[in-house]
Parts: sequence; structure tokens; C-alpha cells
Amino acid sequence: MRIPPLYRRPAWQRFFAGMAIGGAISWCIFLYIYGVWQEENTELLRQQQENIVDLNNEKKIWQEEYKELNKRNIEKLTVQKLTIKITNSEKYKLDLLSVQETENAVHDDISMMLAKDLETVYKSRDLLKKIIENKPVKINEKRYKLKVKEMVIYTTVIIQLEIQFE
Repeated sequence: MRIPPLYRRPAWQRFFAGMAIGGAISWCIFLYIYGVWQEENTELLRQQQENIVDLNNEKKIWQEEYKELNKRNIEKLTVQKLTIKITNSEKYKLDLLSVQETENAVHDDISMMLAKDLETVYKSRDLLKKIIENKPVKINEKRYKLKVKEMVIYTTVIIQLEIQFE
């Protein structure tokens, strides 16, 4: 078996030379495009890394400020809402309107605690109990007194009351 004598024909020689030159040119073009693409991506990565570092530093600053503000705010928390609930109104068969009016009256009596800081409200919790328990309530021509069953003091002051005959 032998190789065909194509080296003697100029058309084949030009074809192979064209393939070699075309391969070399296409390789050069590929290397140029790949190099430009690599440079662009390298620059983009460098910029993104700088942005990440800057954002991490900024995030640390914000977190420190946020922690400081939280510490200050915890010290100065205020009462935002008062919730009064009478728990044993069914025992005396009281209608809901009377119960609601009584709850509103108690709410009005202690509404001065709104917008006060928690420390002040906590220190005056005994005064709150006395204000509520010493005021007689008249419902359906009968006199009742209120007793504080539970009191939760936070931004919402929750007071659960029991009603009793006077």
C-alpha cells in the first residue's frame, strides 16, 4: 500500500496550504478574542471584588449603628397600647355592652400611662392596681369591684381583671 502522489498536483498543494494558513489565522483570531474576553472578565471580577469589600465594610458600619440604636431604644421603650379584659363576666351573667363599657372606663382611668417609658410604668404598677381596684363599678343597678388578676407590662400593657360583688 502506498500514499497517493498528491504532492505533484498544485491544486492539492494549494488546498493543503490554504488549510494550514486558515488554521493558523483562525487560531490567532481565537486567541485574540479569548484574550480580550478574559481581560474583560478579569476586570469585571476585580470590580466586583472591590464592590463586595466596600459593601461588607458599609454593612459592618450599618450593623454597628443599628446595634447602638437598639440599645438606646430598649432603654427608652414606651407604652403604645393598653389592653383591658374582664375574664369572669359570664359568672355574673353580664351583658357584653356593660362589660365593654367597664373595660373602656378602666382604659380611660389609666390612659395616662400611654407614651410613658416602661420603667416608669413598671415602677407605678402598684398605683395602677390601686386605681383599678379602688373604683367601684355600677352595672345593672348592682355595685361591683374589680380585681387585677394579671398584668403584663411591655409596649402593650395587658391587664386581666376579675369582677366581684362589692
